[in-house]
Amino acid sequence: MPGKVIGKSLNLGYPGSVSRSADAIITSRLVRDTDEDSIAFGEAVVLNADNTFSKFGAGGTAEAFAGIAVREVKQSTDYFSDQVSYKPGQPCDVIERGSVTVFCNAGTPTAGGDVYVRIAENAAIPTGVIGGFEAAEDGANTVKLNGVKWKTGKLDPNKVAEITILSRNNP
Repeated sequence: MPGKVIGKSLNLGYPGSVSRSADAIITSRLVRDTDEDSIAFGEAVVLNADNTFSKFGAGGTAEAFAGIAVREVKQSTDYFSDQVSYKPGQPCDVIERGSVTVFCNAGTPTAGGDVYVRIAENAAIPTGVIGGFEAAEDGANTVKLNGVKWKTGKLDPNKVAEITILSRNNP
């Protein structure tokens, strides 16, 4: 039957997309201009002492987690380039509370399950990306984010899942 969709499951979306907007708190700050790395949509960020954001990286802590870079309205000045990140010195929109889609690099999310961020490499988990979200603890190589949970436990074929930040960590 043409057009039959019963029993089909659509992808969950793109990393960094706000998935349930009723409870979303989004803040815009500059990416620290001395950083070398851009912050991609859907990546964890930290709040710096100078009121700027930086990409969550190696050695990051749960206390430093400030939120997740989201796909808000971003004007392009170069219509031939793909803008999928916030570059150093640019304003960066970060969801501090609410639901958002992210890549789940390792593990299988469960509804209400803990969310971890990788802070060190582990050769045994080649899909683990420093600063990336995971559904399974990996000892000292990951940190558990306080007040952040997997929303539905669904993981689409692109490894995109939904998480909810229940409370602001670094307002």
